[in-house]
Amino acid sequence: MQLMENIRNFCIIAHIDHGKSTLADRLLEFTNTISGKDLQNQVLDDMELERERGITIKSHAIQMAYKFGNKDYKLNLIDTPGHVDFSYEVSRSIAACEGALLIIDATQGIQAQTISNLYLAIDNDLEIIPVLNKMDLENAMPEEVKDQIVDLLGCSRDEIIEASGKTGYGIEKILETIINIIPSPKGNLHAPLQALIFDSVFNSFRGIIAYFRIFNGEIKKGDFVKFVNIGKEYHADEIGVLKLDREEKKVLETGDVGYIISGIKTSKEVKVGDTITHVERPCDKAIEGFEDVKPMVFAGIYPVDTDEYEELRNSIEKLQLNDASLTFVPESSAALGFGFRCGFLGLLHMEIVQERLDREFNMSVITTVPNVSYKVITNKGETIEVHNPSGLPEQKYIDHIEEPYIIAQIISKSNYVGSIMNLCIDKRGTLKNQVYLTSDRVEVTFEMPLGEIVFDFYDKLKSISKGYASFDYYQSGYKPANLVKLDILLNGESVDALSTLIHRDNAYNFGRRMCVKLKELIPRQQFDIAIQAAIGAKIIARETVKAVRKDVTAKCYGGDITRKRKLLEKQKKGKKRMRQVGNVQVPQQAFLAVLKLD
Repeated sequence: MQLMENIRNFCIIAHIDHGKSTLADRLLEFTNTISGKDLQNQVLDDMELERERGITIKSHAIQMAYKFGNKDYKLNLIDTPGHVDFSYEVSRSIAACEGALLIIDATQGIQAQTISNLYLAIDNDLEIIPVLNKMDLENAMPEEVKDQIVDLLGCSRDEIIEASGKTGYGIEKILETIINIIPSPKGNLHAPLQALIFDSVFNSFRGIIAYFRIFNGEIKKGDFVKFVNIGKEYHADEIGVLKLDREEKKVLETGDVGYIISGIKTSKEVKVGDTITHVERPCDKAIEGFEDVKPMVFAGIYPVDTDEYEELRNSIEKLQLNDASLTFVPESSAALGFGFRCGFLGLLHMEIVQERLDREFNMSVITTVPNVSYKVITNKGETIEVHNPSGLPEQKYIDHIEEPYIIAQIISKSNYVGSIMNLCIDKRGTLKNQVYLTSDRVEVTFEMPLGEIVFDFYDKLKSISKGYASFDYYQSGYKPANLVKLDILLNGESVDALSTLIHRDNAYNFGRRMCVKLKELIPRQQFDIAIQAAIGAKIIARETVKAVRKDVTAKCYGGDITRKRKLLEKQKKGKKRMRQVGNVQVPQQAFLAVLKLD
C-alpha cells in the first residue's frame, strides 16, 4: 500500500511549441518509466497529426515511480492540450492536480495561452513551479525572460529552474522541486468515493475508457459505480493505473490517478468533468466545475460525391467516439445535397476534424463557410438559436438578433501594436486594455464578435505581426447586433449554400465581391444569367454573365438584309423561350472560391 503523502499529482502548462512534450519525454526517461526501445520523440502525443503539427490535442496521463531520499514516490503527470480551443479540457486536468510546471521558452518569453492557462491554475490554488526551457539554444535570453516570469508570478529569481528538454539539463532539479514544493493529495480514505473524470479515450475492443483522479474514498474492481451528472450506473469491470500501457490493479485509493473500463459504448455517456461515486454509498455532492462543452463555430460538411453520405455519417460517428466535443446533425442543401451541420470548439478544432476525416477515413468533403450560433429574439419574445442562415425566420418576425462576443488577449512585440489594433477595430472590436509586460512586449485586450474571427482573423494576425503575436480568447456573452441575411440569387432563384449572415456595414462590400467572383466562375449559357446579392427584397449588387450567341446568319452570303433579319428575329424568339425555362448550373469550385474570397 502506498502512503498518500508519497503521491504527487502535477500537470504541465505551456504555450504551443515551448517544449512541453519534449520535457515530458525527459522526465519519463529519467524516472525509467520508458526504456530505450520504447523511446520516440513526444511519447505522449500518440496521434500522427499531433506530432506533425507539434501540438497536443488530447490530454494524456502517465505515472512515474521515483526514489528520493530513501522514499519511493509516485508522480502522476497529467499532460494538457495547450491550444485555446481545448480550454475546458485543460481546466479539468488542472482540477485533478495539486501543482503545475509552468514551462516558458527561453527564446520566446511569455505568450498568451501560457497566461490564460496559468490563471486557471492559480484559481485552483495549484503550486506553480516556473521552468525556463530551451536553455541550450544560442538565442536564449534567460535574464529578460526571468524578469517577465518574476513580474507575472511574483516569485524570486532563484525559484526559476533552468532546463533543456533536448539535452536533459535541469531534469533532476525539476523532479526534486516537484517532491519538495507540490503538496501531497488531501482527502479522506474512509469517506464515500468521489473521483473526477478528466479525460476519456475510445478503444474498439473495450469501449470507452475513462481516466479519473480520486479525491475521497477508494474504488475496487467489480464495484457498482454511478456517474453523477449523467446519472448512469455501471460495474467497474477493470480499474488500474496508467503507465506507458494500462496496468490493472485490484484497488485504487484517495489521491490516485487511474482508469476505469465498464463497457460503455457511446461517448455521450462519459463526460469530462463528471464525478464517479458508489451507488450504495454516494458522496453528498459532485465535484464543482462540470459543464457541457458548447460548440462555438458551426460549418456544414458535405461529401463531394453524394453517394458517400452514409460513409460520411459512419466516419463522423467514429470520430465522435474519440472527440466528445464534436456535435453534428443532418442537413440538406439544394446546391450541395445531403450533409451534416457540425459544431466545433473553435477553428483549430474544425481544421483537425477535417484533417482526421481525410486521413483516418479517407473522406473528401466540402466545408461551407464557418459561422457561429446566433440568438434570434422574435416579436413574441421567443428565443431561437440559429446556426445556419437558412434557419433564420423572416425579417418581419424578428425583433432583434444577438451574436456571441469574446474577450481576446493578444501579446505581441510593441512595434506591431498599431497594425494589430487596426485589424481588431476593422473586425468591430473595442479596445478594453493595454499593458506593457516589458519594454518591448505588450498585451492588448479587445472585446469583439466571435463571428468576425472565425473566417481569417488568425492568419491576418500572424502575417501583420510577422508571426510574433500570440492570441487567446474566451467567450464573454451575447450582445444585440445589426445583422442581415445576405442572399445570392441566380436568375431570381436563391442559392441556399451561398447565403450568409453578415453585419449590415459589411454586407454591401461582401455582396459585391461575391457577385464579381461568381461571374468569373459560372460558365456562359445560351441566355443571360443575372447574379444578384440581396438583403430581403432589396438588391444591393448585380453582375450579368452574357449569353453565348450562335451565329445564325453565317450561311447567308450577300443577298437581302430582310432574310438575315428574319433569322435573327426567329433566334430572338427562341432565346426568350429559353430564358423562361433555363436554369443555371453552378460548378463545384464556385462554392469553394467563396470560402477563399480574401
